[in-house]
Amino acid sequence: MTVLPDDGLSLAAEFPDATHEQWQSLVAGVLRKSGRDVSGAAAVEALSTTLPDGFATRPLYTAADVSPDTGYPGFAPFTRGSRPEGATVSGWDVRQRHTRPDPARTNEAVLADLENGVASLWIAVGSAGVPVSGLGRALAGVYLDLAPVALDAGDAFGPAARELLRLYDEREVVREQARGTLGADPVGLLARTGRETAGHTEEAVELALLCHRDRPGLRAITVDALPYHEAGGSDAQELGCSLATGVGWLRDLTAAGLSAEAACAQIEFRYAATADQFLTIAKLRAARRLWARVAQVCGAGSAGGAQRQHAVTSPVMMSRRDPWVNMLRTTVASLAAGVGGADAVTVLPFDHALGLPDDFARRIARNTSTILVEESHLGRVVDPAGGSWYVEQLTDELAHTAWAWFQEIERAGGQRAALRDGLVGERLAATWKRRSEQLARRREPITGVSEFPQLAQAPVERDPAPEVPSGGLPVVRRDEAYEALRARSDAHLAATGARPKVFLAALGPAAAHTARATFVSSLFQAGGIEPVHDPVSVDADTAAGAFTRSGAAVACICSSDALYAEQAEPVARALKSAGAQLVFLAGRPGEQRETYLQAGVDEFVVAGGDAVAVLTSVLDRMGVA
Repeated sequence: MTVLPDDGLSLAAEFPDATHEQWQSLVAGVLRKSGRDVSGAAAVEALSTTLPDGFATRPLYTAADVSPDTGYPGFAPFTRGSRPEGATVSGWDVRQRHTRPDPARTNEAVLADLENGVASLWIAVGSAGVPVSGLGRALAGVYLDLAPVALDAGDAFGPAARELLRLYDEREVVREQARGTLGADPVGLLARTGRETAGHTEEAVELALLCHRDRPGLRAITVDALPYHEAGGSDAQELGCSLATGVGWLRDLTAAGLSAEAACAQIEFRYAATADQFLTIAKLRAARRLWARVAQVCGAGSAGGAQRQHAVTSPVMMSRRDPWVNMLRTTVASLAAGVGGADAVTVLPFDHALGLPDDFARRIARNTSTILVEESHLGRVVDPAGGSWYVEQLTDELAHTAWAWFQEIERAGGQRAALRDGLVGERLAATWKRRSEQLARRREPITGVSEFPQLAQAPVERDPAPEVPSGGLPVVRRDEAYEALRARSDAHLAATGARPKVFLAALGPAAAHTARATFVSSLFQAGGIEPVHDPVSVDADTAAGAFTRSGAAVACICSSDALYAEQAEPVARALKSAGAQLVFLAGRPGEQRETYLQAGVDEFVVAGGDAVAVLTSVLDRMGVA
């Protein structure tokens, strides 16, 4: 038996170094087997993915992918974290959101959260949550010197802030121990409502001066990037808008007498965390780097460039159908937020898109962070993604793209002017249009909605949530096109007692038709159309009778290309003779297209096709309103 010496010997020492060209050659060989005749750089490009911001992620990154020096955690440019210790001491701040208007019920939920792992509270106040007069009742029994409070009061931020400050005084909270944010965000309100209220900016500045003077643990200003994310914006657009908003506040606060460093200390930034974990990690790292650059240019000291971040799991990604899948999405998103270095993380309950969350949903939301911190130990290492060639390159590309967008906003007169003049809205709308096309074609799948939907699943119902401010940028959801189709199906079910149906005319043995039958079943269920696959297999002699018994109005032929060549024509004729309004064929017809069309096939459904357009036309043809 040979014993390897313990002398630091490289285990790869006797293996020759592979070259990038050799790897490309192997990739090209695999692609050729799948029918894609490419080589060299084209092989890599074939496996690359273009992101919404225009740059691409490649399948392989190496040490040759140079990125700027990221420094150390707690030091400029803060890419690796705002604090030297990161989350290693006690994990990130688990911040739970509360929007229930009833102060007493909110108080019950608040106390339950704080007793079970939540570190801080994010409370909606005013028209979208607890009345300002009820804030004291909602916070009854809360140790305000221990639990930071973040307010989200919309246009009532002034009265809400004063009420919270009154509670600090009433409960004799030591000035240094009051922590949190007063949530003044007139720019975010402009983005959401399209309206500006005279005096709001001055009121926010006054609160910042008060916090700087009397409550050093409080921040007065929130730069909320969620309105841009919820309007369909990309990650770089979200970053650029937040940066422009932050710069606007630095101008206002320094004009009021604060130093640049003191002004930076009055601002907390809020970003969306999505289930795309690497993009979320890179976005939070890029945000800190960008803000550090702004602080440097503005003359703030080193500490002023340490951006305070609050990450919220994305509302856009939350689905209304099969909402339990949202637990998986928010788990990945909160993991990415923690790894990306967010100071506070809010996990939205899985039923967020349906209304007010129940106790179970809130418990799962808070326990998600608890498991990641206490059981998965994600906070033990500062910036664990740092040094990854992919993450560093993605951070750098995102930062450059966001900076270019920020500069364009500045040239337009700043964030407020860019909102008023429509520049921001137009850009976000264009981004969402491109993404909507990907969603419609299922190139961006939504599990439980566009992929593997559960048509028989009873809808989950919740108490309605308070109306949120609107009138400005739109609020979009990934599932909205499919939700509209499902709503049509639900209405048809309520009116007739049955859903619209499609008959799956599967040809040959299961081995020949299962793949395409499964694809078609998922496709039609995404639009609320019930697939009928009975009997398991049909032919030209049995297809008409089976279709009639199914009660369906349309049919889809499913099988292999070989069996299509033998049976598709007579089966299509049989289905048409039996009264099928539409006959689909699953797969690309190739050279047989005209033959199949002449036999009665109306349309071909293929992977990458516009599923929303197909499903909409089917429901229209069926007369489903």
